[in-house]
Amino acid sequence: MTTRSLAILGSTGSIGTQAVELLLRQPDAFSVVGLAAGGGRVDALARQVNLLHPSLVAVHDGAAALALDRALGGTGVPILVGAAGVEEVAGCGADVVLNAITGSVGLGSTLRALSAGSTLALANKESLVAGGRLVRAAVQREGQIVPVDSEHSAIAQCLRAGSREEVSRLILTASGGPFRGWSREDLARVTPEQALAHPTWSMGPVVTVNSSTLVNKALELAEAHYLFDVPAEAIDVIVHPQSYVHSMVEFVDGATICQVSPPDMRLPIAWGLAWPDRLEGAVEAARFDRASAWEFEPLDESVFPAVRLMREALATSWLHPAVLNAANEVCVEAFLAGRLGYLGIVETVERVLDVFCASGDEDLQVLAQAEEWARAAAADVLERGRCQP
Repeated sequence: MTTRSLAILGSTGSIGTQAVELLLRQPDAFSVVGLAAGGGRVDALARQVNLLHPSLVAVHDGAAALALDRALGGTGVPILVGAAGVEEVAGCGADVVLNAITGSVGLGSTLRALSAGSTLALANKESLVAGGRLVRAAVQREGQIVPVDSEHSAIAQCLRAGSREEVSRLILTASGGPFRGWSREDLARVTPEQALAHPTWSMGPVVTVNSSTLVNKALELAEAHYLFDVPAEAIDVIVHPQSYVHSMVEFVDGATICQVSPPDMRLPIAWGLAWPDRLEGAVEAARFDRASAWEFEPLDESVFPAVRLMREALATSWLHPAVLNAANEVCVEAFLAGRLGYLGIVETVERVLDVFCASGDEDLQVLAQAEEWARAAAADVLERGRCQP
């Protein structure tokens, strides 16, 4: 594998820091040309700059940019500021751009990276959830987007076993989160501390809460729909607590191909960065010389309705998934701050979806207006118990 230039967006988050760990173990595989981060961990970003020597650095928060400049001690590395700065790094023309930004704010960077012709290693699922049609229209070639979510990475790997015409169904696996088997009465008492204690994965707080409510799996359903051009009704969600089978593809002849590895995000990150090659020794392989048992069970959508809401959103309009995601972001923030009960997260999202009416062209301005409306509507429900269409 020849050395590839790489830009990492969200470099100080969970995905970004694991990517840097992989790079340090493969010093000849990649040359880091750009780093971008929100600004919440200036010291970590400064360490990355000193380790990787990028030619461009961007920080979303202006005050953090000043702190980074002081931390770097006048090394002369240009520091770009704000969303425009992050998007400039995304569009720098690197061979590979890893988009590990959290939230739909990452859509602009996704579009810039695709427009620049870079291969996009996509860990920002919200880009596709919010702007799936816009993203698909921006793709310039087959394989330009390589998924980094473990489930979609698994599906992409399984799809090598056959042609797209031979695919019958996609099967997304879900750990079930910390509350698998709980009733809605049990869930009414869930605290933020409990929701942040995921049984198998180590992730950021928003993704961890989304995983516990199964909103994360709802977002992944939309992501799979747009990534692989498969109808939502041909995508199943199955609970697999051990998180070793990361997803499956069922083919028309009855064969089902699955991808198996320990629950470690370094594998899908490595595959996203190196595709179509593989990085040797990214993680330890699964062991089959030891006794073990894997479980599979259907998702109880009466207790966890988020996946159902996403199916309905995808069937209603291209904007409804974006509204679901934006409203959820407001609700998760309120839950973590103690201003909303656990069940209120998805209940509020559903109330917002019920009154939203999609209109306008398929462009970024219309999308931004819909997301702004969704956030305001969710805040309105939290404050007054209702929202206006």
